[in-house]
Amino acid sequence: MKIWVDADACPNVIKDILYRAAERKQIALTLVANQFLTTPASRFITSVQVSGGFDVADNYIVEQLRPDDLVITADIPLAAAVIDRNAHALNPRGELYSKENIKERLAMRDLMEALRSAGQVSGGPAVFGARDKQDFANALDRWLAKY
Repeated sequence: MKIWVDADACPNVIKDILYRAAERKQIALTLVANQFLTTPASRFITSVQVSGGFDVADNYIVEQLRPDDLVITADIPLAAAVIDRNAHALNPRGELYSKENIKERLAMRDLMEALRSAGQVSGGPAVFGARDKQDFANALDRWLAKY
């Protein structure tokens, strides 16, 4: 089992939680981004820099992951692809995506994108806060307890 991180947009506080979890549980953690990443020196933590471009990091993760791996991402289409590959996806705000909820999340994402394009809705997600950090840490701990 391995943990993959869609690292370009992942908050640093979430990366810090993941670094500690990888060391504590001795689990391989790989961060994938289209920019250079600095990670702690660890035999469990690696990073991969992919070329720039739309969905390059996402595609790399999907190609590399194995069933039962965990992917940390807020990207709904990536989460859907992860689930299609019989792996797991966890949002940095602590929501575990599943076969039961991913279609609803995709539909909501598409609706919001259409509303934004039509000028009906503006803005993005709420500011990432302490509650989100705690929700993520709790969800990660629950997931790791299963493995």
